[in-house]
Amino acid sequence: MNFKKGIQDGVAIGIGYFAVSFSFGVAGHQFLSPLYLTLISMSNLTSAGQFAGVKIIEASGSLLEILIATFFINIRYSLMGVSLSQKVLSSFGTKKRLLLSTGITDEIYAVAMGQNTKITASYFAGLMSLPYLGWSSGTFLGAYSGEILPKIVTNALGVALYAMFIAIVVPPMRQKMSISIAVFISIALSLIFYYSPVFSKVSIGFSIVLSAVFASIVAAVFFPIQEKA
Repeated sequence: MNFKKGIQDGVAIGIGYFAVSFSFGVAGHQFLSPLYLTLISMSNLTSAGQFAGVKIIEASGSLLEILIATFFINIRYSLMGVSLSQKVLSSFGTKKRLLLSTGITDEIYAVAMGQNTKITASYFAGLMSLPYLGWSSGTFLGAYSGEILPKIVTNALGVALYAMFIAIVVPPMRQKMSISIAVFISIALSLIFYYSPVFSKVSIGFSIVLSAVFASIVAAVFFPIQEKA
C-alpha cells in the first residue's frame, strides 16, 4: 500500500470535507477573521469540535470552556488511534504516528480500518492528504465568500452545519435505543440550561460539557456495552 493508493481512497472524503468546511467558514466569518478560521481548520480537522469551539468563542466563553468541550467531543479520536495502532505495520514508528495523528477522523479511520492489509505510513499520509486540503481550503474559501455573498445565502449555508450533525446523529439513534436516550437527555438538559432562570447564567461552553457528560454517564450506567467473550 503506497501514497498513491491513499490519495485515491481519500478523494471522496476530501470532496465531502470541502463542502462541509465551506459552510463552516461561511458561518464563522461573522465573528472570526478568515485567517483565524482557516488556522482553526488546519490545526484541528474536527467538525464537531470546531463547531462547538467557535460557538463558545461567539458567546465570549473562556479558554477553559473551549478546552473542556473540545476534549470531551474529540476524545473518541484517541480511542480510534489506539485501535488503528493495531492495524499498522511495525515500521509505522512513533514519530510518524505523532505526525499523522491529526489526520484521524471518523471517515479516514473507517477507510483505513477497512483495508485488508496492514497500513503503511505512506498510505495513511496519502489517505489524509486530500481530506486535510479539502477541509482547510473549504474553510478558507467559505470564510472569504461569506464577506461577499448576500446575507440570505450565508444564512442558508450556515444551516448546513446543523444538517451535518443531524446526519451524523440520526443513523446511530435509529440503530440503538441507548443512543437515542442519551441524545434526548442532552437535548433536555440543554433546554434547561437555556430557559431555566436558575441555570441560564451557566455559560454555553460548560452547558455543552455538562449535558454531554451527564447523558454519557446515564447511558453507560443503564446501557453498558457488553464485551464479547
